[in-house]
Amino acid sequence: MSQPALRSTFIVLDPRQAATPVPVTPGLYEALDADFQGFAGCWLMAEHAFTADWPTWEMHPKGDEILYLLSGEATLHLYADGVERELPFNTPGGCVIIPKGVWHTAKVRSACTLLFITPGEGTRNVVDPRNPEA
Repeated sequence: MSQPALRSTFIVLDPRQAATPVPVTPGLYEALDADFQGFAGCWLMAEHAFTADWPTWEMHPKGDEILYLLSGEATLHLYADGVERELPFNTPGGCVIIPKGVWHTAKVRSACTLLFITPGEGTRNVVDPRNPEA
């Protein structure tokens, strides 16, 4: 049994609840869609380190996303129904549940590392959902 590092090898949990390690490569997300039938019913467990703000907003229409703060500090920005909220995320060991359908991004306050448990099917990324013409 291997012990992959989640920064270099993500874990896909498929609809049968089988866990598959997937090496992180430049074409990872396209490969996940192809290899896991559009990521239907799948979850992705991944670790990301950030030294800069997220460049885009994302939204998961098929389920809630769980973020777990391993280290550092960030401010999460959540946007739904024309309302934006800021949520300090500054307690390592703390977690946040991002409800399905809510746009979210993060502003990094100090270098941070997060664990993501993400329902991947249908994930959308945009520059700014508050300004669709941008």
